[in-house]
Amino acid sequence: MRLGGTVAGNYSGPAEWEQLLKASRFRAVTAPFNCHTPREEAAAYAAAARRQDAVIAEVGVWRNLFDPDPSSAAAAMEYAKGQLALADEWSIPCCVNIVGTQSAAGWDAADRGNFTPETYEKIIASIREIIDSVKPDRAFYCIEPMPWMVPDSPEAYLHLIRDVDRRQFGAHMDFVNMINCPRRSLDAEGFIGECFRALAPHIKSTHLKDSRMHPTRLTTILEECSPGEGDLDFAAVLKIIDRYLPADAPVLLEHMQTFDEYSRAYDYVAAQAEKAGVII
Repeated sequence: MRLGGTVAGNYSGPAEWEQLLKASRFRAVTAPFNCHTPREEAAAYAAAARRQDAVIAEVGVWRNLFDPDPSSAAAAMEYAKGQLALADEWSIPCCVNIVGTQSAAGWDAADRGNFTPETYEKIIASIREIIDSVKPDRAFYCIEPMPWMVPDSPEAYLHLIRDVDRRQFGAHMDFVNMINCPRRSLDAEGFIGECFRALAPHIKSTHLKDSRMHPTRLTTILEECSPGEGDLDFAAVLKIIDRYLPADAPVLLEHMQTFDEYSRAYDYVAAQAEKAGVII
């Protein structure tokens, strides 16, 4: 697998970004540019990645298509289309977002309406609109699973893929986001295996992080955390990923804030990969 993440640290342009990328050891990265970046600058970032033998694996949207404010929702839709077009132009396989929520608590928040039939129909329509408008050939629009919105299980993701019914709709794998109850947490590696068995043919990118559950505090408290700080058996997890995904599949560390935090997470995962006999 190509282990990587988001290049963290201070940089003012492609040259400084390339030095941080080299130091990171990443072989897969999130895009350091977006659809508003001047094309020449985006090209310089892409060339820097190639020089360091790193693939740009994801373009993120991270905007709420169902924002309660109609103007914000419309802007999010246009940005999603722009990001998918960007991914297609640069042959970046995964353009990723969440489905959206009508919650006023935040762009990715839980809400009573997240699982209603009406919301599900809106989800299908919004994904189709994005793909049908852009008509990508190389990039796939993908949805990151979430604990409290569609899709929240591998079965729900397969259902979504069937209902969207578009060739360029792929899967984004974030198994920690689907570890959303004690049963899944206590048999996490078994559940992660189920996720990859079901979704492997559709996966375009994978996020890698840890998960922990407080063993006695009621009601259930589940937290994501950096690799090595939670309950997951990473040697087992990496074997699962290696079994089901191609050798060059991008696997991205996420949600660290600093270069040093990413470096520590990389070191931990690299050690667990060596233990498991998995090449990164």
